[in-house]
Amino acid sequence: MAKTDQNKTSGAAKILYLYKILWENTDGEHVITMPQILEKLNEYGVSAGRKAVYEYIDILREFGVDIISGMGKNSGYCLGSREFELPELKLLADAVSSSRFFTEKKAKALIQKLESLCSVYEAKSIRRQVFIANRLTTDNERIYYNVNEIHRAIAEKRMISFDYFDYDIKKRKKYRGGKRCCSPYALTWNEERYYLIAHYEKYNDISHFRVDKMENVRILDTPSNKMPSGFKLSEYLKSTFSMFSGNVETVTLRFDNALINAVIDRFGKQITLYPDGETHFTVRVPVRASTPEPFFGWLFQFGTNAQILAPQDLKARYLEMLENVSKNHR
Repeated sequence: MAKTDQNKTSGAAKILYLYKILWENTDGEHVITMPQILEKLNEYGVSAGRKAVYEYIDILREFGVDIISGMGKNSGYCLGSREFELPELKLLADAVSSSRFFTEKKAKALIQKLESLCSVYEAKSIRRQVFIANRLTTDNERIYYNVNEIHRAIAEKRMISFDYFDYDIKKRKKYRGGKRCCSPYALTWNEERYYLIAHYEKYNDISHFRVDKMENVRILDTPSNKMPSGFKLSEYLKSTFSMFSGNVETVTLRFDNALINAVIDRFGKQITLYPDGETHFTVRVPVRASTPEPFFGWLFQFGTNAQILAPQDLKARYLEMLENVSKNHR
């Protein structure tokens, strides 16, 4: 950083430079001595004596900054507490680095910002544990601005328009015909994806869209349609597999007891488990059975340890799918 004019540096600025030095160079394991403080102040072009620095420290403490003074071998000063503790920053860095929501570029930028919330020593430990390259990520850089626009539209209760795309065989974006218009109700995170829950004008019903496939999000002057009375986002998400739409139907399933955790992870702890002999249990759960493929995919991973008991038509469709898959691999 370029040096400042020592004669023009105000007392307030000197206090801020001292705080910056403590912030960047100290933590619970690292202190900075008075000579080191004076040296670093000089690097910023700030002239200050010991007596002045003592006064600045007292002012920062009065303001609420937790500055600890060490004695003996630990003689020096350090920040005793910060807004985020190191384990919390590591947790946030892990979440960013493992998320498909962020592009590699954005993930690195966010982690650098997280590192700025701790000392240079703690920042190194965050950097060492993070792995970003060569992971599955989105390539839509506009997604962050889209999220901001959607949040604003929800707060202002206004409709939005946007373009929605898929990929073709050459991995090129293929836009679905026409602008989509909807009344945004909520943003939710589901299976490593960000989704918009909204009232979709085309079908006059609740629907959802992957935010990373939305482009050119615009807030309209048109007021949003009111959320339907009794609509509960948590119930909607529980009945939706991989965010596919369709009518909800109650399905009875039978599982091996070894799958209790998998069932609770999917449907929540509030569901009732009914013992079925000593080795199995049954559950009744809501499923969007009009588009059952995502549900079938989830169920198939459990092989013979899971089965559909009712309704019979859904069971028949599952058996038909299994038969078709078997024929396709012969």
